[in-house]
Amino acid sequence: MNILIVKLSSLGDVIQTMPVVHDMLAQFPSANIDWMVEESFAPLVSRLAGVRRVLPIAQRRWRKSRWSATTRAERAAFDQMLSAQNYDAVIDFQGLIKSALEARRARLNPGGFSATYGNASEACGYEWPVRLLLQRHLPMPGRIHAVARYRLLAGLALGYVAQSNAVYALSRPTGARQSTVVLAHGTTRADNEWPEADWLELARHLNASGLRVALPQSNATELERVTRIAQALGGQADIWPRLSLPEVMDRMALSAGVIGVDSGLSHLAVALDLPHVQIFSQPRAWRAGPVGHTHQVAVGGEQAPDVATVWRAWQSLH
Repeated sequence: MNILIVKLSSLGDVIQTMPVVHDMLAQFPSANIDWMVEESFAPLVSRLAGVRRVLPIAQRRWRKSRWSATTRAERAAFDQMLSAQNYDAVIDFQGLIKSALEARRARLNPGGFSATYGNASEACGYEWPVRLLLQRHLPMPGRIHAVARYRLLAGLALGYVAQSNAVYALSRPTGARQSTVVLAHGTTRADNEWPEADWLELARHLNASGLRVALPQSNATELERVTRIAQALGGQADIWPRLSLPEVMDRMALSAGVIGVDSGLSHLAVALDLPHVQIFSQPRAWRAGPVGHTHQVAVGGEQAPDVATVWRAWQSLH
């Protein structure tokens, strides 16, 4: 059986879709699974056991120069790569027009099919025209955790019921854990941010307990923030350089744990099975927060939690 997963973005959503690969192979051990994903996330998907072929697509970049010769050539090369394989099942886990259109371009074997969500679920992305673009439209509960939604869609499409806890089969380095806690402060959504002063106070609690803090950064604004925090901590913090996603994952995997806002790096901490406190500034923990493990918890909701709440949550993990 040849299966194509279509999940293009964003980072957190791509990570939360990863357990479907383990589920599929548990049911169909000889299945060949390919994954279409935005080019920036392709190196991370390549580290997922069970994915035969990653198909990097550059929708975000192509939209900026849709009719340029470079874009047309890259699009043609991508289409050639996609058409090199026929599929028995093409499953659009995004549920948006942009993903359904790409799923529709995949070639099907005789008897093959394409599938996506049949309806919206609360706080989950969905655009109803996908029902017109793909063949099977599978019913979803009105309220469901994101990971459970992805796993349910795969099971309904392929005819099985996922039984175990979610398994993220990411390859990771081996070695001793470091006495460093990663503070995943960065987010592309302003309403997910946690105040800089709170990060600094939390870092001081961690330092006082014998732990260093690691401060990732991916742009100029984040670099300015972590530089201020590190300077205030007087040498008890490590600022990471800008790293690729696999490099970030490898460093995180050997940390003592992660405290972070609702962001891609927080979901990566869940996937790596690290001790993790996820900070929510809005009531979405039921949809995106960690589940199933006592060493991973969500705090906050209607409003951002204070430092004392986050610190107590971290202490509860140990």
